[in-house]
Amino acid sequence: MKIEEFSARLLDRKNPLRIHLIGVAGSGMSGLARLLLEMGHQVSGSDRTTSGETERLRASGLQFSTPHSAEVINGVDVVVYSSAIRPTNVALGAALAQEIPTFRRAECLAAILHTRAGIVVSGTHGKTTTSAMTAHILRKGELTPSHYVGAEIPVLGSNAEWNEDGEFLVAEGDESDGTLALYQPKHAIVLNVEEEHLDFYERGIDQIREVFNTMLDQTTGAIVYCRECEEATRLCQKREGSVSYGWENADWTATDLAENIGTTSFTIHYQGEKLGRVELGIPGRHNVLNALGAIALSSLCGVDFQRMARALSSFAGAKRRFETKYLTTRYRVVDDYGHHPTEIAATLQTARTYGSKRLVVLFQPHRYSRTQRLAAEFGCALQDADLVFVTDVYAASEDPISGISGQTIVDAVHEAGETKAVYLPDLKVAHHVVGNQLREGDLLITLGAGNVHEVGNKLIRDLKQLEELKQETLVNAIQLYEPMARHTTIRIGGPAQFWIEPETFDGFAKAMFYCKARGIPVRVIGRGSNLLIRDGGLRGAVIHPKGGDFGAISVDGHTITAGVGVRFKKLASVAREHGIGGFEWMEGIPGNVGGGLRMNAGAMGVETFDQVIRVTFLDEDGVFRDRTRAEIQSFYRSVPELRRNIALSATFQGAPASAEEIQALLDESRHHRNETQPKAASAGCTFKNPEVCGAGQLIDELGLKETRVGMAEVSPEHGNFIVNRGQATAKDLLALIEKIKQVAKQERGIELETEVQILGEDQLTF
Repeated sequence: MKIEEFSARLLDRKNPLRIHLIGVAGSGMSGLARLLLEMGHQVSGSDRTTSGETERLRASGLQFSTPHSAEVINGVDVVVYSSAIRPTNVALGAALAQEIPTFRRAECLAAILHTRAGIVVSGTHGKTTTSAMTAHILRKGELTPSHYVGAEIPVLGSNAEWNEDGEFLVAEGDESDGTLALYQPKHAIVLNVEEEHLDFYERGIDQIREVFNTMLDQTTGAIVYCRECEEATRLCQKREGSVSYGWENADWTATDLAENIGTTSFTIHYQGEKLGRVELGIPGRHNVLNALGAIALSSLCGVDFQRMARALSSFAGAKRRFETKYLTTRYRVVDDYGHHPTEIAATLQTARTYGSKRLVVLFQPHRYSRTQRLAAEFGCALQDADLVFVTDVYAASEDPISGISGQTIVDAVHEAGETKAVYLPDLKVAHHVVGNQLREGDLLITLGAGNVHEVGNKLIRDLKQLEELKQETLVNAIQLYEPMARHTTIRIGGPAQFWIEPETFDGFAKAMFYCKARGIPVRVIGRGSNLLIRDGGLRGAVIHPKGGDFGAISVDGHTITAGVGVRFKKLASVAREHGIGGFEWMEGIPGNVGGGLRMNAGAMGVETFDQVIRVTFLDEDGVFRDRTRAEIQSFYRSVPELRRNIALSATFQGAPASAEEIQALLDESRHHRNETQPKAASAGCTFKNPEVCGAGQLIDELGLKETRVGMAEVSPEHGNFIVNRGQATAKDLLALIEKIKQVAKQERGIELETEVQILGEDQLTF
């Protein structure tokens, strides 16, 4: 069956066809499915996965199945397949074996287009927006057009629609694989022509010109082209019936541009005559040119200027075309489909009109071949951003090219200018790095034709929570995805989903209440000693009391009251300044008051609760309470009371002592620590001391000093310390802990118990 016969069969309403679409979940194929259903045909489709569009199509009559199978094409008259479908696909293979007529997506679109007065919008960039504008203007001009556009268009209701009574069908013409030459439209718009899709066009621009020329030769009516594009002008200006648009020296021009946030206004002229002012409902100079093309074409179809102006003022753009996904006074997140240097430059130019403090870009390169050939151009285009993150390449069915990755773009950005660029090879966790770097006043753009928008969706989910947290708790120091490696003494740990730093007891209480009321897991962490966070990080909130109430110290006689954020070293120093003895042992403790209270930390034969006389805490019901030492049970490295309740401050008892006595004991504590403890990053003592001997002595006797797993090592200075020799992971450390425990059990029959607290997820889950 040839395209002409297929086109004729499509108009035979008495004998509807049974048509199966392979790869129906894609935007292009789903649009075909909708057109064919609305034309009255029986349509089925299959894909590797379902989508929101396939669910909507099911409601309209699509028979959908997943995954692909040979059985789905039994009894069908025609099979249509997308460009992403390989010859090895089982459904396509079965269709060929049964000699069922098969058509590529563009061939099917051509067959549908030939049943109407077709309007093909072509070009390297801007096709979706311009075809959507054109269809919207014709609809507002009461011409009831059909349309086929390569994205969801809110103002049109869907990416495709068939109107039985309308004369025109507006279609986006894809030039990527040469199928543009199949179309025989009444009218055509040529937006721009550049060297692109060079994986297909091996002969470069000459081969691209041939395809455009073939389509233009087959156009029976008007050809509208952009005067600003040299190639488009070269191809079109001498053709009969050609109409130009541009900034000047064109039939249709725009002057007096005013770029506002989200809109652009300008004055329209036709052949030198001023027609009036237009306010376009989307931003960007490049979209003014797109609007001029749509206006020029719509005028040829008979729509008057006032109707065109009203239509453009209500045009809201296409999905993933500078689409604002999230907007508050603090942040704006925009998603854009741009994947070519020219598109990126236009998008960033538009973004600059929004007046944000910083423009942050997360770019996903599309296709290895494009990345390889246009790396330098990408590097230049991305200079308009303040900070650029680059994911790995979205292959789009291409095989990888050795040496080509997202790092290729990062290198090109650095070569082109001063803009900072960072390579993020793992898309699943890219939002952790980007979100942690966002600051209030930033505009973030997720940019690319692949699935980079999924990163934006994850960020938006947590940005909403973050902003609500700030509003409800009045704590402004809240950060997304804070790496816990920055906040543990061993410098290991995945991210905290929400990192909260209250400075007041009231802010702390509000943050705790907010999280508990919404079922958000919450942890309170001090300086991060005696703590190991797994590589998957901490889902929920981590509260880190800092400064303010938590850093306060007051002295009354021989007692000292300190907030939980005060370091033990600081407490020992204050005691010395006031002639108070008994605090010298704290010089050797790397943590702060909060951690010391919770773990009943100790050194040199003294424990924290030996000196505590009173603790102020927040109880499980959110009430502030004071409790005396006599009311609190404490044990070796354990205080049950503080597992349920959160200490806020404590009062410690000291004794009068001379400056010489205090200094001598401080020096002894410092010397003991320097002689017996490693200087490398550690979490302190790894294991509790068993009854028979010290854990460090046991590990030494077992010959396990300097044992390594990855970059985690048993310290040669002290066997009960595991140190981070560089880029150790929690996985390394946990494996080393398990190895030590196994040896101790096998050789001495001793069950070692960890003193270090181990928290978090093994795998990233948020």
